[in-house]
Amino acid sequence: MRRKDGEGYSEKPLSLIWGGRQYITDSRLYSANPSLPLYQNHHSNSNQRQLIVMTGGTDVTVSSLSCVKCGKPAHLQCPKCVELKLPREGASFCTQDCFKASWSSHKSVHLKANLSSIGSNAPWENNVASQSDGWLYCLRKGQSRTMQIPHFDWTGPLRPYPISKKRLVPAGIELPDWAVDGIPKSEPASDLQHVVEIKSAEKIERMRETNRIAREVLDAAARVVRPGVTTDEIDAVVHEATIAAGAYPSPLNYHFFPKSCCTSVNEIICHGIPDARKLEDGDIVNVDVSVYYKGVHGDLNETYFVGDVDEASQQLVRCTYECLEKAIAIVKPGVRFREIGEIINRHATMSGLSVVKSYCGHGIGELFHCAPNIPHYARNKAVGVMKAGQTFTIEPMINTGVWRDRMWPDGWTAVTADGKRSAQFEHTLLVTETGVEVLTGRLPTSPKVFPWLN
Repeated sequence: MRRKDGEGYSEKPLSLIWGGRQYITDSRLYSANPSLPLYQNHHSNSNQRQLIVMTGGTDVTVSSLSCVKCGKPAHLQCPKCVELKLPREGASFCTQDCFKASWSSHKSVHLKANLSSIGSNAPWENNVASQSDGWLYCLRKGQSRTMQIPHFDWTGPLRPYPISKKRLVPAGIELPDWAVDGIPKSEPASDLQHVVEIKSAEKIERMRETNRIAREVLDAAARVVRPGVTTDEIDAVVHEATIAAGAYPSPLNYHFFPKSCCTSVNEIICHGIPDARKLEDGDIVNVDVSVYYKGVHGDLNETYFVGDVDEASQQLVRCTYECLEKAIAIVKPGVRFREIGEIINRHATMSGLSVVKSYCGHGIGELFHCAPNIPHYARNKAVGVMKAGQTFTIEPMINTGVWRDRMWPDGWTAVTADGKRSAQFEHTLLVTETGVEVLTGRLPTSPKVFPWLN
């Protein structure tokens, strides 16, 4: 979205002694498996099989415990947990297969250990960033980092966590003009900031293809949303799925935004930066995905439930979804852009909710953000009427409390002024001769995450 005014997690390689040889594992975030068997040693003075891990020249003997994965007697220990001196009860496995199967969830305990300091009662005070690993707090719209959590009059329970290093894009993928230095060049000076483009049939076809990729990427992210997953892990899924499709994640380095998508949890309205915080049971999280492919952008977002969510949050998310659907239903040639806000505001206020005024929908195509502006609130002053061939987003942000927002010290994260929850949904739309085509519409393969659609 634009403002109303227009504007891997990776662990260090691990050295093990196994079978008389030294091996190196590269336990990257989305590595399917840790690559090495763990070392077992049969001691003649014991009937138990025991594990010896060589860490800094010291033998660490692990007694029999229950396997984290299957509950069977365990005689193997995660080497990284030994290195970090973590409790053996949460790091024991019966076989290498169980270790491999548990890796995607188990590795998060290493991150937590790296970021934690002993003796703190507040979880955000445990976030001691590790400069050597690249995990630091974000400042100045992504242009600087800091070791310590910034001082701020936080409006709600949420706090920022450290973020990982910038993800890399392989050679051969077409880049937008901000990809290298963070500064959009063509967008600010374009006439399309003032004139709504009528797209050619060829450009519309490219828009269809790009927005389908964006939908598939968001669906991939939706499938990993659950308690215990970090928003950085969600960002990694978005990044890998985008480049696997041959596309570029549009947010990455856009005005120095440090990640490949936005993840906005609970009281965050929009532009949340993926970080090391684990999603908790009862959270809601919006994932905002944009991709650049064949010279055009696609943009959409959805808000998901994390585990068991309270009734008020369920109503907020469903009402926000309905606001978008009702707004899309009026899109056709001849309709004034300002009427979208009237429709959304009416439905939200009837449910006792408020509509954010600081951010709005936008035109999209070869430019990420351009005319028209699409305010979501009533009595707005949006100019113009819809015409066939135009493409733009509608993306209402609906709050449980007041509509006003505040900005976190990172310069991106917009939160509710009263700390209450916010939800958002977004589609990219094409105005047709007879109505509207939702370019980012759900697919038959899209995950069934919303109860009201079942």
